[in-house]
Amino acid sequence: MSSKTFALCSIMSLSAGMSIAEAPQVAVDIAPVHSLVARVMEGVGTPNLIIPAGASPHEYNLRPSEAASLQNADVVFWVSASLTPWMKNAIETLAEDAVVTELFEVEGTLKLPFRQGVLFEEHDDHEGHDDHEGHDDHEAHDDHDGHDDHDGHDDHEGHDDHAEHDDHDGHDDHEAHDDHEGHDDHEGHDDHDGHDDHEAHDDHEGHNHDGDDPHAWLSPDNAAVWLNAIAQTLSKVDPDNASQYYLNAAAGQKELRELSTKINGILAPFEGRNFIVFHDAYQYFEKAFDFYAAGAISLSDARDPSPARIAKIQNRINEQNISCILSEPQFNPNIVAAVASGSDVKMGILDPLGVGLELGETLYFQTLHNLAKALSDCL
Repeated sequence: MSSKTFALCSIMSLSAGMSIAEAPQVAVDIAPVHSLVARVMEGVGTPNLIIPAGASPHEYNLRPSEAASLQNADVVFWVSASLTPWMKNAIETLAEDAVVTELFEVEGTLKLPFRQGVLFEEHDDHEGHDDHEGHDDHEAHDDHDGHDDHDGHDDHEGHDDHAEHDDHDGHDDHEAHDDHEGHDDHEGHDDHDGHDDHEAHDDHEGHNHDGDDPHAWLSPDNAAVWLNAIAQTLSKVDPDNASQYYLNAAAGQKELRELSTKINGILAPFEGRNFIVFHDAYQYFEKAFDFYAAGAISLSDARDPSPARIAKIQNRINEQNISCILSEPQFNPNIVAAVASGSDVKMGILDPLGVGLELGETLYFQTLHNLAKALSDCL
């Protein structure tokens, strides 16, 4: 064999090896989860985002490029149909041959039931669903034969005590509830004046918030579980890069532990301070860091609150000396201004979807850090 022929064969062999290890096409629903997937895929490939960070996950019309990302996907990661009810059909239609992982259903995920009331008192004892029991430190790792060196995934120490933090993270992700608009104010029921016990239902008529809150990504414990599940899924589809996926997941889990320590430090000086959020979307974050909101202006689907609900929030502001109300980038600031009217309460902005942040493996970590910083600045 001539030297030229040998060189050509070597190049062809190398090219064949590269194609075997080529990263799969991956589609992800929201930016924070995209960031977790990007962290696991770092050095191997880049996932595609389906829903831009500034859009509502609940109701979104796919652009052609996003539909193409689903159609070409080998793997799809998404949170839940309760977050993006429209996406289930899109996945079944466009990504029927893809390996699909619904992260909210991954074993070990902490699930918290919806909080029903305006002021949350009756839900302070939410302990969640012990799918996350003791965080067996991500038992899912145990089945990574050949990856025993990833036991570090398990030591999500310092977070075990977070397993029971009620956090209504996420956003209007409950668009499935939008059809309850028009029921907010008991219109036509003026004869119920004086029935204060009905006020808590002004926002619930025809809408029983039963089930679990899907804004689970705001729990760093859940993020740690999901990093491992992402690595598992990708390794099955792309075994040639399995070791890299697991190494990246382990590194990401270590970064989550460090982030949680940092956030606890940011929030510690403000322990006991009271604040109100625009809508009840931060339950998982609250529970993770034992730092609870005193109430929400709107339900978790972020629709406009009724006058009765606003009145309850205003009473709470006066009674408990609430010092801070936190809005969000996507929503009308006039509602928050109306609630704060006549008080000295300070206003800030929370962003659970990473709006304005650069897409990639650091977005998730920046999003949680920014939530803590926004809280501390406001308080």
